[in-house]
Amino acid sequence: MRRRRLAAELRRLRERAQLTMEEVGEQIGWSATKISRIETSRVGVVPKDVVSLLDLYRVDGSRREELLKLARDARKRGWWQAYSDLSSDYTSYISLEAETTSMRSFGTVLLPGLVQTEDYARAVIRAGLILAPPGEVERRIEVRMARQSLLTQAEPLRLWAILDEAAVHRSIGGPGVMRAQLKRLLELADLPNVTIQVLPFAAGAHSGTSGAFQIMEFPEASDPDVVFLENLTDSLYVEREAEVYRYTVAFDHLRAKAIDPDDSRCLIAKMVAGFE
Repeated sequence: MRRRRLAAELRRLRERAQLTMEEVGEQIGWSATKISRIETSRVGVVPKDVVSLLDLYRVDGSRREELLKLARDARKRGWWQAYSDLSSDYTSYISLEAETTSMRSFGTVLLPGLVQTEDYARAVIRAGLILAPPGEVERRIEVRMARQSLLTQAEPLRLWAILDEAAVHRSIGGPGVMRAQLKRLLELADLPNVTIQVLPFAAGAHSGTSGAFQIMEFPEASDPDVVFLENLTDSLYVEREAEVYRYTVAFDHLRAKAIDPDDSRCLIAKMVAGFE
């Protein structure tokens, strides 16, 4: 996220200086391709390269120090990088999630990873990683549990989760696992930063019939919201403003069709008894 923010700032500074990428490359001795990769956040940029760009763009004072700090922070390793066997797609998602201040999540078939118990997560991950090598399932569970600290840290993530009724009815891992999972939902719903609603079967057709999605919001106003979508073999980040807006409107419609948080708690509590 920091790299993305730095890339956008460097692009704005170049445009303000009225320089093309080719002109910058000629003056610094870089290729235009390198500058393009930096400005689109496809590669990281070391602080000394940022210094070269800031010198060229004549940026000094507090603004210069702010951008150099951003460049240094962008190179810091996150806790998830200790798991070297994780795919780059997954680590990219975790790094974005770690920077998120607010998340709106719609779950269709499964409950979101941030609210899953360990046993529920184990059943889900085992089912999805049919060809997984020994040890990978447990490593994935370990990472998923670590991610959940976002909900209880000093400045916790604000989570608004809308769960299709199918997701809370589907028996994952057996009655005992589901009973514990539903109790966990009730515990999380007590947190001031977590809102849970259930979208009932009676809602019929709705704006989320295309599948689950998450809208991630970030602390800086200059960082636009990102929508995350995932399927069996790939993941997709939606960043275009018009497309993000469509998901935002869809979530608002789902929120209106879902039963309110208090009634959702009552429904989940009744379902706990059903798994006794």
